[in-house]
Amino acid sequence: MKYVNKPVPKTDAMSLVTGKPVYTDDLAPSDCLIVKLLRSPYANAWVEEIKTDAAKKIEGIACVLTYDDVSHKRFTLAGQTAPEISPWDRYIIDKHVRFVGDTVAIVAGETEEAVDKALKRIKVKYRVEEPVLDIHTAKDNPILVHPEEDWYMPIPAGGDNKRNLCSSNVEEVGDVDAMLEKCAYTVDQVYHTKANQQTMMETFRTYCYMDHFQRLTVVSSTQIPFHVRRIVGNALDIPSSKIRVIKPRIGGGFGAKQSSVSEVYPALVTWVTGRPSKIIFSRKESMIASSPRHEMEVRIRMGADENGIVKAIDLYTLSNTGAYGEHGPTTVGLSGHKSIALYRHTEAYRFAYDVVYTNMQAAGAYRGYGATQGIFAVESAADELAHKMGIDPVKFREMNMPMEGEALPGYPDVPINGSCTMDKCVARAKEMIGWDEKYPFRDMGNGKVRGVGIAMAMQGSSIAGIDVGGADIKLNEDGSYTLALGCSDMGTGCDTILAQMAADCLDTDMKNIVVFSVDTDISPYDSGSYASSTTYATGNAVIQACTELRKRIHAFGADMLGVALEDTDFDGTIVRTEDGKEVTLRQIAGKSTCGISSELQVTKEFSSPISPPPFMAGAAEVEIDKETGQVDVIDYVGVIDCGTPINPNLARVQAEGGIGQGIGMALYEDVKYTDKGKIRNNSFMQYKIPNRMDLPSVRIEFESSYEKSGPFGAKSIGELVIDTPCPAIANAVYNATGVRVRELPITPEKVAMGILAKENGEKV
Repeated sequence: MKYVNKPVPKTDAMSLVTGKPVYTDDLAPSDCLIVKLLRSPYANAWVEEIKTDAAKKIEGIACVLTYDDVSHKRFTLAGQTAPEISPWDRYIIDKHVRFVGDTVAIVAGETEEAVDKALKRIKVKYRVEEPVLDIHTAKDNPILVHPEEDWYMPIPAGGDNKRNLCSSNVEEVGDVDAMLEKCAYTVDQVYHTKANQQTMMETFRTYCYMDHFQRLTVVSSTQIPFHVRRIVGNALDIPSSKIRVIKPRIGGGFGAKQSSVSEVYPALVTWVTGRPSKIIFSRKESMIASSPRHEMEVRIRMGADENGIVKAIDLYTLSNTGAYGEHGPTTVGLSGHKSIALYRHTEAYRFAYDVVYTNMQAAGAYRGYGATQGIFAVESAADELAHKMGIDPVKFREMNMPMEGEALPGYPDVPINGSCTMDKCVARAKEMIGWDEKYPFRDMGNGKVRGVGIAMAMQGSSIAGIDVGGADIKLNEDGSYTLALGCSDMGTGCDTILAQMAADCLDTDMKNIVVFSVDTDISPYDSGSYASSTTYATGNAVIQACTELRKRIHAFGADMLGVALEDTDFDGTIVRTEDGKEVTLRQIAGKSTCGISSELQVTKEFSSPISPPPFMAGAAEVEIDKETGQVDVIDYVGVIDCGTPINPNLARVQAEGGIGQGIGMALYEDVKYTDKGKIRNNSFMQYKIPNRMDLPSVRIEFESSYEKSGPFGAKSIGELVIDTPCPAIANAVYNATGVRVRELPITPEKVAMGILAKENGEKV
C-alpha cells in the first residue's frame, strides 16, 4: 500500500492552522437573525403565565416564541438510527420545565443587543415544585419528572415514566448466585462515576435559511447530519423532504454533538419567519444545557476460583439520564457488555440496570458511551480481587484476558475467531511502564510515594446490524475523483483516512481524491460519526465503491480499445494491451462524459452483522504527596490493538487525546449541583479539565492484529482510548497508598482522608 498504514498529513491541516473560514459561524450569512433562549431558573416547575408583549416591542425583534407557538408532538434529540430506542419525551418548548436551563422561550432579533434586552423583558410566572436530584431515590419517587400521558417509547426498553424509569432490564446467563457461592474469592463493591462535560473547543452552533425552493436548510456543527434532518422534521412536525442538512468542519464533538442540542431552535425561527437565523451557544450554555456523560453507579460482585480464574460476575448499573432520556437506554448497555466480556472464563453473569429520570441536565453520548463507567468498575474490582488473592494484578489479567479464538462472555457481536492481541498489549504495557521494578510502589523519601496500576479495555467497531456507512465515488472529466461521504469528520481526520483507502484502491495519488463532506441532499446515507463506526463501516463502503468503480473504468477503457477485458491491464492510470495499445485515465474520463451511456460513478453502503472489538492495555505511574493527597500522573502508556492503523499518526493523536480526557475524568472532572438543582461549575473557572501541564508523558504503541471483516484489516480506536485511565490510575493510587477510591474523581481530599483513616487503623 502506498498510503494505508502510512502517516499521511490531514487533508484539511493547512486550512485549519491558517485560520481559513471553515466552521459553522465562519460561514453563516451576515444577515442572520440572532437566536437566544430564555432558560428556566428552576429544576422542576410549571410555566403558569408568560408575558412577551414588552419583549416583542423592542426594535429589531423578529419573533418571540413560547409553548403556544410550537408543535406539541413528542420527539427525541438522540442521534440514533430510527426507530430510536430513546423515549420521545420532549417538546421544543414545554410548560413543564425539568432542569435549570430548560427552554422557556425562543427570541430572535436583528442584533444580539436587542435579543438580550428582549430576554430581560419577558415575564414568567412559575409554579415551583420539589425536584428529584438523587439517583438513589428517583425510581418510584412520588415526584415525577415526566408525568405526561403522551410520553412514548418507540421500542420497548423497560421504561415507565410513571416510575421515573427511562429504561430497565436484566440479562442473565447461568446461575450467578450459585457460582459466586462456589468461588473461593469474591469482592462486592460499589463504584461511582460522575457526570463529565465534553468541553469541545467549538460550542454548539447552527444557522438556517430557506432556499429558493422554500426548503429549510440547516447548517450545523453536528456528528449526525442525517439524524438531524429527521429530528428537526419530527420537532417541527414537517416532512424530512423539506429539510436539508449541511455539515461544515467541526471543532470537536466527542459525542456531545450526537444529540441535536442546538438545531431545532433556529430551524423553528427560520421556518416561522422565512429569514436566515443562527444560534451560538455560550460556554455557559454548553455547560448547563448540553449532553454530558451519564452519572453511573455500578455495583459489582466478582468471584474467582482458588486458581484465580474469574467464574462469575454480577453487575448492576444505576444510570442518571437527567431530565430527558436521549441515549439513556443505549449508553447503559455498554457498561456491562464491554466490561464483563474482558474476563473470558466467566461461566455465569448477570447484568441488570435501571436508568432513572432526575431534574438535572439531560445526559447524552460521550466518548466511551457507558463502557468507560463499566470498565472503571470491573477493572477496579478485578484489582481488588487480585489483591485479596495475593496475585500480581498483571498475572491475574494474563490468566483471564480475552484471547484470539475464544468467545467473549456477554458480547455476541464478534465471531469466536475474531482478531485479538490483548496478550501482547498487556505484556508490552507491563514492559513499557517498568512494572516488575516499580510494582506495587516506591517510597521516594521526600514524603511522596509512587505506584503503578494497569487496566484492560475493549470497545466495538460500529453497532452490529444497525449502523450504516455510505460512500459515493465518481470519476471526473479531468481524471480526478470526487469522494462524497455521509460521515462527519469532527477533527478526527476521517476524511483523510478514507481518502487514503480510496487512493490505494484506485492506484491514484491522494491529491487526485477530492473529499466532499456531508450534505444530506447529495451525500450517501450514513448513520454518522459515533459508536466507533467511521473507519470500520464507512471505510468498508469506500473500498466497495472504489473496487466497483475501478472495474467499470477498466471495462470502459477496454471497450475504447476495442478489445476484450481479459486482454488488458489497468494500473490506475492507463488501460493497455499486451501489444502496446493504451488509453489513459484522463481519456477515459473525457470520453465517459461525451455521448456515452455508461456511468463511472458508484455508491455503496455498508452495515456489518458483527462489531469486532479493538483492545487496549493502559498502565499509569502516579506520584502522591502523602500529606496533601495530591495525585500526579507522571507516566502513562497505552498499547492498542485497533487492527491495522490506517494512519498511525492520526491513531496516535486519537489515543493521546482520549487518554488526556480519561485522566481528566479520573482526577478532576465532576458536574456539581446545588441542592436546588443548579450547576455550580458552569465555566472553565470552576470546571477543571487537564491542561498540558497536568498531563504526563503519554506513550503509545500498537500491537496490530488483522481484522478480516475490516477495511485493510482495520478496527476502531476513537472510543477505546478513554477507557483505561480511570481504573489504571485508581489502581495505581491504591498500590501507592493502600487507599481504594471508588468514586471519581480521585481528589486530593479523598486520598488524604483515606491515608489518615488507614493510619488510624480504619479499613479503606
